[in-house]
Amino acid sequence: MFNRQVKLDDKPSIYDSRFTIYQLMDSFVENYKAKHQHPLNKLCHAFGIPMITISWPLFFFNWRIALALFIGGWVLQFVGHAIEGNQPAFFQNPIYFLIGPWWLVRRAFEAVGLLKPSVSK
Repeated sequence: MFNRQVKLDDKPSIYDSRFTIYQLMDSFVENYKAKHQHPLNKLCHAFGIPMITISWPLFFFNWRIALALFIGGWVLQFVGHAIEGNQPAFFQNPIYFLIGPWWLVRRAFEAVGLLKPSVSK
């Protein structure tokens, strides 16, 4: 009654014990990619995400520059989404605050050949 036949080619869902953290991250990244298709949105994020990320530790040294980077980075994020015609992914789930930088790092690693390119960009 409880023995379900599992095929080896079955893709596990996020509720399956076979679903790994890497698969979970990939599912978030795939959803993130779907919201970032327009080249100008990608460009805005390519500058905005590092500006926001760098601003955090910079607050300890020069809060004015950090604040300018932080605000400028967020402006770029929202301009990109206005161009794309959708809302930022973090409106769905706050985990996307971490997925954005991860997505950018993956793209950079793929560009320099340190990571195998994924099927969808």
